[in-house]
Parts: sequence; C-alpha cells; structure tokens
Amino acid sequence: MAHFVDRVVLHAAGGNGGHGCVSVHREKFKPLGGPDGGDGGDGGHVELVADPQTTTLLDYHHRPHRRAGNGGVGEGDHRHGSKGETLELSVPEGTVVKDRQGSVIADLVGAGARVRIAEGGHGGLGNARLASKKRKAPGFALLGTPGEQAEIELEVKSVADIALVGYPSAGKSSLIAAMSAARPKIADYPFTTLVPNLGVVEAGDVRFTVADVPGLIPGAAEGKGLGHQFLRHVERCAALVHVLDCGSLETDRDPLADLDAVEKELAAYAPDAVANSASYGVESLPLNERPQLIALNKTDLPDGEAMAEMVRGELESRGWKVFEVSAVARKGLRELSFAMAELVEAARAQREVEQAPVQVTVRPKPVDEKGFTVAREEKNAAPLWRVRGAKPERWIHQTDFSNDEAVGYLADRLAAIGIEDELFRQGATPGDSVVIGTDDDGVVFEWEPTMAAGAEHLAGPRGSDVRFEDAHRPTRAEKKQEQADRRAAKVLTRQEMDAFYASEDDGDTEVVYSHWDPEADDDDEETAR
Repeated sequence: MAHFVDRVVLHAAGGNGGHGCVSVHREKFKPLGGPDGGDGGDGGHVELVADPQTTTLLDYHHRPHRRAGNGGVGEGDHRHGSKGETLELSVPEGTVVKDRQGSVIADLVGAGARVRIAEGGHGGLGNARLASKKRKAPGFALLGTPGEQAEIELEVKSVADIALVGYPSAGKSSLIAAMSAARPKIADYPFTTLVPNLGVVEAGDVRFTVADVPGLIPGAAEGKGLGHQFLRHVERCAALVHVLDCGSLETDRDPLADLDAVEKELAAYAPDAVANSASYGVESLPLNERPQLIALNKTDLPDGEAMAEMVRGELESRGWKVFEVSAVARKGLRELSFAMAELVEAARAQREVEQAPVQVTVRPKPVDEKGFTVAREEKNAAPLWRVRGAKPERWIHQTDFSNDEAVGYLADRLAAIGIEDELFRQGATPGDSVVIGTDDDGVVFEWEPTMAAGAEHLAGPRGSDVRFEDAHRPTRAEKKQEQADRRAAKVLTRQEMDAFYASEDDGDTEVVYSHWDPEADDDDEETAR
C-alpha cells in the first residue's frame, strides 16, 4: 500500500494577539504614579517551508488543522506579553500552494523556500501606550486581534529535469531502475507505479533527475485512471521521453497508436501558469510542445525487436529522435542518457539567459486614499450603512465594549479617519444602523453624531465616558410645564408669607415689614421701620 500523498487541504490559523493591560503604578507615598500597563504580544504566524527531507504530505492528510501560538497578555510595570511562536510546516520541494478557488499563492521550489499562509493577530496596547497630555490615566487598554484563518490546498509536483511518459506496463520503472540507483516497484501488471519515482542519472559531466510517473491512459486529462496525479508531476520537466512498449501482447495496441494517445492527453492538459515558468527551468510551452525523445522499449524480445524495426521509419519520418532500448538487457541506455543530457543542458542554458534581473516597480498607495468604504444597504425596510476597511475592522476587534471609555476612544478613532464625514455626505441620519465588518464578525450600533470626537477633553471616572450617560433633553411641552409649575410655586409661597406677616403684631410698636415679591427685583424691597 502506497503512503505517498501529494494533495491535501490544510486549515491553518495564526495565533491570537494578547490583550493589553490596564494598570496604575503605585508605591509608598505615591499611590497614583501613572499608567504602567504593558502591551500584549503578537500572535505567531503559520509558514510553509520547502524541505528536501520531506517527501509526502501524509502528515497533513492525517492532521489537517494547524494553529500557531498565541501572544501573551501584557502586565503591570510596563511588562509586555510574549510573542506567539511561529509555526513552520515542512513540505516537499515543488509544492504548489493554492487557495480554495484554485488561484496559485506560491510555488515552493528550492530548499528553504517559504511562504506565510496565515498572519498572527496584533497584540493590544496597554494603557501606558494610550496615555497622552490630555488623557493622563486611561482606564482602558486595547484587546488583541484574532489570528488570520486560511484554508489552502497543497499539491506536490515532482521537481525533475526529464519525465518518462507512456502507457501502463510500458517499462518506465524498469528503465529508471536500469539508468539510476532508484528502486521502484516493478511488476507485470498495469498501474504498478502508484507514486512518482525520482532517479539521478549521470551522462558524462551532466547530472540530471529523471521522473518515473504513473502510467497514462486515454482520458487522463479529464481525470480517468490516475489522471492529474500523472500529469501534475511532469509540469516542471524541461523535456519528455516517450517510452513505447514494443513487446505488448495486446492485439489492439501498437507503439504508434500509444504515442498518438499520449500526445493527445498531453495537448489536452493545461499546466498551472506558475509552475510552467522559465524561472523554474521550464519553458512556457504546453506539454506536447516541449523537447521529446522516443524510447522503443523491450527490444530484447524477438517480437519487440521486430516491432521496433517496423515503426522506427514512420517515427523518424515524423521528425522524432528514436532510440531502441532494453531495460532488461541494458541495451541502448548509454545513447539515450547522452541524448537526454543534451536536452537538459539546453534547457539550463535557456534558463540562465531568461533569469536576468527584473526591474521591480514600486507603486505606493495614493496619499488621499481613505482606507475604508461606506455602502448603503436595506434591512427590514430601514437603511443600513456598512463600513468596510482594514483599520476600522481591526479597531472593532481591539475595543472592549464593556468599557465606556474604550468605546469613546473608538468613536474618536473612527471620526479621525473621516467615517462620520462620509456618513454625512452619503445622507445618513442620526439613529440609522451602522455595521462595521461582515455579518459574521461585524458590530452594529445606532449612529449618533454627537458621540464623535473629544473623549480626552471630558472629565469623568476612569473607565467611563460622560457622553454615554443618559442626559435627557426636555421637549418644548416639558419646558412649558416646568415654567407653569414654577409660577404656581411662587404664588403659593407669596400667600403663605402674607398670612404669616399678618399674624405677627405685638400691640406696642407698629412694625411695617417689607413686602417681598418673589418676582420683583431687589431694588423694589421696602425696609422695615
């Protein structure tokens, strides 16, 4: 049973960032020494690294979910949280990384080639980093953001100079075993080879790698037989060698028909653009247009030698370079290996020419770019304003919504980048629903323009924001009723005082008391006589 796995779906997640700390320095005779909360640590990343010692994706087939380390939380006395450990995943050389839509993210060719597939979350800032001249002792800190989650597809494509192609049981495995130190499984039944085999061949001063891949049948380009499991492993090869079986006992097959069938499948297959690149030693040509040789195999058999003599002339008339070989008798292998070396040398020389330094053009972002978008939607027959952007969505994850001061700080940040102005410009009215982010992780709130800007100018207990207090604004009717109640209270007070003054008379001295009118000015008071 073969344990070679060359395609898996990997679920990777970066580590979460650690939360910032809210702390105030305290010591003897100095209870409020200023904020000293440390920052949270960043989460670890997930990276793929090409390793020559790794030959299969079997480990990721059994354990497809991988996660990097989380960042540590901040602590008092300006102690920052530890950074999460980056998770490095070893993959075979020649691994192509794709997203779930099939777009190529990276092609890992060469030992040590790496790509980051999941970013770690950002650590939150402690209250010491949030202090300013106007906000001397913040009662809040920023939370760490969650790590990025990615679902990717890994495909291994053999890195070889030349590939042996042909029908099942054409003798490809026997040929590579005779030309190199590779020892693939060899048997007299079709599809003996289930996994690619690589062998190193030396022809004079040239050393090159030959790939023996599973056999091909008609319809392989559409997935029949081993299908793409075969064709994927010849994409990087600079040249192909057609191994034709001249000793087949099947009456409905012959070397010419086998060659035409294989050529048809090569023409129907479309390699990935990134793998079919000159920078990897492969010209930008379809598989059927690359340099090719013909190896008429099994000529040690009487029927095989006769069949080779019959088809050799036809193949040479088509422009093919033909070699009669026998893996068992080791016949014609030297001539074939030197012809293969010539194709490899030509491909390597072409690669060196095409690998000239490429000028890199840097295109900076415009300075007036907003970094966010505001779009109007309809939900339950009411307007809904959706805000999308890297900054506002990250700030949402960093905010502790149980802390009013933190929410006020978020309002100031959103207003500073112009989100409130953009809502005004597009016609938003107070009380409209605004959502920042997606439906899955977004935050919905009612928009109140008075909530924006100026939290550092407002006095209040630490951790609170006076803008969130319930300050009711009276209506006109309430103001009129309040004025009427005040006038009625004044009239009642005047009546009580008049009754009190009339009852006070000692009979000897006439005393005239001042008559106090609550609605009169102080200058109208009469003095007592």
